[in-house]
Amino acid sequence: MVGNYARLMRWRQALSRVGAVDYLIAGAVGLFAVTEELIGGTDLPERPSLALWVAAGIVTALLVLVRRLAPFGVMAVYTGMSLAVFLLAGQEAGAWQWYTQLFLLFTLLSEVPLASPKGLFGPVATALFLAGMAISYHNEFAEYAIAVSMVAIAGGAGFGVRRHRMRALSADRRSETLAAQSELLVKEAVAEEQARLARELHDIVAHSVSLMVMQAGGVRRMLRDDQTRERAGLALIEETGRGAVEELRRMLHLLRGPGTDGLTPLPGLARLEDLVEQARSAGLDVEVDVAGEPVPLPAGLDLSAYRIVQESLTNALKHAGPTAVTVTIGYRPNELSLDITDAGPRDGARGAPAATGGHGLIGMRERAALFRGDLTAGPHGSGFAVRAALPLSAR
Repeated sequence: MVGNYARLMRWRQALSRVGAVDYLIAGAVGLFAVTEELIGGTDLPERPSLALWVAAGIVTALLVLVRRLAPFGVMAVYTGMSLAVFLLAGQEAGAWQWYTQLFLLFTLLSEVPLASPKGLFGPVATALFLAGMAISYHNEFAEYAIAVSMVAIAGGAGFGVRRHRMRALSADRRSETLAAQSELLVKEAVAEEQARLARELHDIVAHSVSLMVMQAGGVRRMLRDDQTRERAGLALIEETGRGAVEELRRMLHLLRGPGTDGLTPLPGLARLEDLVEQARSAGLDVEVDVAGEPVPLPAGLDLSAYRIVQESLTNALKHAGPTAVTVTIGYRPNELSLDITDAGPRDGARGAPAATGGHGLIGMRERAALFRGDLTAGPHGSGFAVRAALPLSAR
């Protein structure tokens, strides 16, 4: 019972693949076959049992309907039935039988490789069909030459359709693979930039905690001798802070890898002039404009703003070569704005191609998102512009 139900479900699933075009083609084949049998066709001999031949036309239409579900099986059944009619019953083939054989050959070769056993069966079965026709009815040589040409056309068309389909599927798979690889590269770039941010922010935290420990120690030494409770509290702060700094340094060592101590001072916008000088020495004509009154920035935000400017200048040099770049830093009441715009390639000169695997824009967006800011990047005139808005309230 279970086996019968499973077979029924498989058949239902298979029949769901039969589309409106299949019904239309099957209907056309059935109508052609029945009409030819009823009116006699061209040089079609009188059938001993017309009803049987009309039924054969209807059965053929049903085979055509399911031809794509089992192209080999349908062609084998149809060719076998036709040969039985030719050789055993001595009946001649109608035009509908010959065209159906060609159509089934086209379908088979459009579904299976020509070099496979099933694919080779198609031309062989059609050759046997032609031989059966020749035995049952003797036509002129020219008619068989035309028939062979029709076989070549039908088989070649099926072969071409399958080849085109395979190429399309291969292209789709390559596109899916490239899309998956691109997505993986983006994820790797985000993870890499997040790890870099973590390293830098750990440096900032370690520096800030060290300052807190030093200030607590300075205050403790300023206390009177009778302020024992206050001394004990500050001593506990110093001890806890030193322990935290030590743990942070261990974490930094793991993040950075061997050979680094994590003590290199991290840059900020106060060191922007050094960065600009480096860019100018590399060939960029950099102009810096500051709008508004500079204010002290949180260490992490200051570092991220510096990195955004640094990466923008690097990208300008990579893609545009020696060109003019304007860096505008805007200090607003609740926002720090950055605008880095280059003028594009100068005199048609092109910069060195960007290194593959570069994650500059992804990294800049990650830095902006860390502080709930926005970053946009895209063409601007003949050049490129990067604009970032970083809220100063983000902590």
